[in-house]
Amino acid sequence: MGEEDPKKPEPAGPSTAAKTIEEHDDPVKEDKESVPNGNAQRTFLNPFAQPPRIIAEVRDPSVEKSSWDSIDKGAVLEQLENEKKLALIKAWEENEKAKADNRAYKRLSAVGSWEKSKKAAVELQLKKFEEKWEKKKAEYEERIKNKVADINMKAEEKRAIIEAQRGEDFLKVEETAGKFRAAGFIPRKFLSCFG
Repeated sequence: MGEEDPKKPEPAGPSTAAKTIEEHDDPVKEDKESVPNGNAQRTFLNPFAQPPRIIAEVRDPSVEKSSWDSIDKGAVLEQLENEKKLALIKAWEENEKAKADNRAYKRLSAVGSWEKSKKAAVELQLKKFEEKWEKKKAEYEERIKNKVADINMKAEEKRAIIEAQRGEDFLKVEETAGKFRAAGFIPRKFLSCFG
């Protein structure tokens, strides 16, 4: 008699209403517990989660106490189990989405770093090619300048030879003209032009 049955609630009077609060397990807490080693990668709070419902029960004294309790408890327990399962599924879904998001982020980061390294390698190759090309261009320009200088030198030598030849020809003509003057002789080639 001194012992009270914990499953049976206190009898309610005809005018009083007993209120019960459905207890919802915290989805964040469940999410942390469902992750191995108790480490959650990301914790999400659902802004659309429904707050705990307050169910007002009005008990009719004419209804038998035992049948009311068995129907009420069974339905409430089943509803709680369903809500708990839905909360666990939602927490699992959010956790898997977070993992997929992390994997995608890591892969995108890897692709970005790969792209940067490949671009750097290509740009380095381009710089080496440009340096090599500039070096070859400078060598080629030097060769061209040397060839131009060589051509100028040869042209000057040929001009000098032609000038020397001209000077010799002038001396020969002057000598021959002097001989003609001294002899009083008229050159035949000159007369043939007038003849």
